[in-house]
Amino acid sequence: MTTKSSVRALLGTSALALAASLFPAVAQVDADQEARLTTVTVTAQKVEENLQDVPISVTTVAAEKLDVLKSSGADVRFLSARVPSVIAESSFGRAFPRFYIRGIGNTDFDLNASQPVSLVYDDVPYESPILKGFPVFDRDKIEVLRGPQGTLFGRNTPGGIIKFDSAKPTYEQEGYVRAAYGNYNTRDLEGAVNLPVFKDELAVRLSGLYQERDPYVDNGYTGEKDRYEGFKEIAGRGQILFTPHDTGFSALLNFHARSNDGDARL
Repeated sequence: MTTKSSVRALLGTSALALAASLFPAVAQVDADQEARLTTVTVTAQKVEENLQDVPISVTTVAAEKLDVLKSSGADVRFLSARVPSVIAESSFGRAFPRFYIRGIGNTDFDLNASQPVSLVYDDVPYESPILKGFPVFDRDKIEVLRGPQGTLFGRNTPGGIIKFDSAKPTYEQEGYVRAAYGNYNTRDLEGAVNLPVFKDELAVRLSGLYQERDPYVDNGYTGEKDRYEGFKEIAGRGQILFTPHDTGFSALLNFHARSNDGDARL
């Protein structure tokens, strides 16, 4: 064998050995990338944290999933079939829902009765059973915290809390409109607009919801047709974010409004 042939053979063998040694490394990198989980940020302890670092049983429903779950005109009771350990039911349609977490709840119909499950909307607890039926729209996420939460959220939380976080104003102009139509003439219209008023100092976000469905259940006793299970609901939210320059100060004004008109629920 000539010297040139020997060198060529040696180079070919070295290239094959190098390629073979790279395959396991590439496979290991791919395996690491596939095994890596997306970080889920929650505010269960009133600060932003990685869900894996929070010593609380928490279920998070992100905005993208909420858009799908409630697109058929569903109200807040849709959580009952979507979040483990949570049951939401009502004898008064969309106006007076009752929540249970891990079986802990209250069946008392008195408006002044204490509720073992607290609903917190944008860090404000809604203790009235009527307020707890506020519709879900333009939300960033929903967090369900199981177990007593009295240390951080006060009384009326032995069962846990359901925490609703709205999509906050930003300093970018954006918005959306979403519409759906279903059985029994069900209409669902939702939209929001975000407006930066002063650059990096003042922003406004306005969002609204319109839901309506025709009654479709007959009254077998009186003979009335299409008497029950209809509703018409309109809700709105306005938020103003103020962050003056070079002060480290920020303030968020948040106000809600709702009009609910519905038939009796069976």
